[in-house]
Parts: sequence; structure tokens; C-alpha cells
Amino acid sequence: MERQGPIRLDAREALPEALRGAIVALGNFDGFHLGHQAVVGRAVERARAEGRPALVATFDPHPMRFFKPDTPWFRLTTLEQRAELMQQAGADALLVFTFDAALAAESAEAFVRSRLLEQIGAGGVVTGADFTFGKGRSGDVGLLATLGQELGFSTDTVGAVTLDGEKVSSTSIRTALREGRPHDAARLLTRPFTIRGEVRHGDKLGREIGYPTANVDLGNYLRPAYGIYAVRVTLEDGRVVDGAANLGIRPSFDPPKELLEPYLFDFSGDLYGQTIDVALIDYLRPEAKFDSLEALKAQMAADCDRARELLAR
Repeated sequence: MERQGPIRLDAREALPEALRGAIVALGNFDGFHLGHQAVVGRAVERARAEGRPALVATFDPHPMRFFKPDTPWFRLTTLEQRAELMQQAGADALLVFTFDAALAAESAEAFVRSRLLEQIGAGGVVTGADFTFGKGRSGDVGLLATLGQELGFSTDTVGAVTLDGEKVSSTSIRTALREGRPHDAARLLTRPFTIRGEVRHGDKLGREIGYPTANVDLGNYLRPAYGIYAVRVTLEDGRVVDGAANLGIRPSFDPPKELLEPYLFDFSGDLYGQTIDVALIDYLRPEAKFDSLEALKAQMAADCDRARELLAR
């Protein structure tokens, strides 16, 4: 079954009347991990109980990208992926505020009055306990609660979520991925970290050595540890195919080129131009440079055998 597009709205345009008065889950929600799911879940629960729409409001680009544009890539999800995850969680729509100079300069109170009240007509706002907003991050959940009482909307704060004694956070997920621990990241995300991208034409080197790969650009995603992964790939038509992927710069080939290159097991077909989801299931080994093509092919065969074994579990 093909992907159904969730409702994603641009906050620069008028909000559909049917969504006014919503209970709003407000935050960045990158990754949509267990903690984010608790915030959105509370908003959806309250919305259903009060007969209101449930709206998730987020920011793009991430404020850090706006203030520090040279920051290394750190995204765990695209906006499209987030919209799908919010829809699965029961939200009626994802509303995206463009984080630009005007929004960055807006005071916390002005944000509440103009964006939450005038624009959305929010009946209630749900955030995480550490949420900050407004110029210089001057607004916090305390100020939001005070303004809510004054202006007539409810507020709700969801505390940090822990798993096995560890606070669930985007930072810990990013650390796990950078250290080659996709299992730990998946535990906190409640699903594997998944890179979505269009299959591009490459230099056909994989095909020449018997391992044709689907070349996907890493885009704005966080860069996990370079190396070989056992992966599960979802195609546009909904089929799910196991495989092994090289993520990195391919040190055995010149020139180095950063790519995600999944080789799909027991698959034949033309994927060029398709958008696929590549879920990182297990980390097999770091990238390595091989002295000969034969040594590379032998290692790739061993990697595929190991990936099949891990994915069969």
C-alpha cells in the first residue's frame, strides 16, 4: 500500500476553521521519541476528552540551525516523517512555524498572543517540562501557565520520561547513533532510526563487483557512525526488503563520496527515482580500506551473511 500523506500545514497560511480551538502539543519533537510521544499523547487524550481537534505545532528549521547554521547535521527525522508519526499518534495535523528572524525576535508573550491565541485559537497547550520559547528563550512552562490563566486556555506539562533509569532525550539518541549503537537509539525512539531519500544514479561500482546498491543522499540527517549496517528497506509500494548497507565515504574507492548504499537481498528491480526508507537495525563494523577487489568482495559476502543472520532474529 502506498504512503498516505498526513496533514501538514504551514503556519504562514490561515488555519482551517475546523482546527481552531485545538489542544496543541508544542515543541520541536525531532525524532519523536518516547518523551515526545508522551507530550503528543497527552494532547490527543485531552483533545478527545474535550471534543476538540489535536494539533502538533513545531518549528522548522530547528532554532539551533537558525542561530548556528554551521552546526553539524543533527536531524533524526524529516518534517514528512514527523507528520506521519504524529498522524499515527492520533494528531489531526502538524502545524509548522517557520523559524526565521521575525520569530526569533518575538517575545514569549507576543508568541502566545499572536501565534497560539489569534492564529490557532488554542483551547489548551501541552509541552514538555523543559520547553522554552520566545526571544532569548525567555518563556518557560511557568510563564505559559500564567498566560494561560490570564488569556483563557489550559496548560499541561509532561515531565521527563525515563527508560531503565535513563532520561529519554534526543541527545542520548544522537550519541548512540554516532557511537554505532542503533539498537540503543531504537529503544528510545521505539523504532529504528530511518533515513528516507531518493535513489540516485551512482557510479555503478557495486554492480560491477556483484553487489548493486541503491544510492541515497544523507541530506540533513545526523551522520551515524560510518560503517556497515544490517538494514530493513521499505520501498514506495510498501514492500519491505532486508539488506546490508555501507554508510560513509567508501575508503576503497576514489574519490571519497558520502553516501548511504543499501544492497537489497534477493531483490531485482529498478529503484531509480523512488523514495525509500532505510532503517538501521544493526551495526556490523567500521568502514575499511581493502588492498584488493577480491578482499573487498570476500568481506562483503561475510557482511551480507552476518546481516542476514542478525535480521532473521
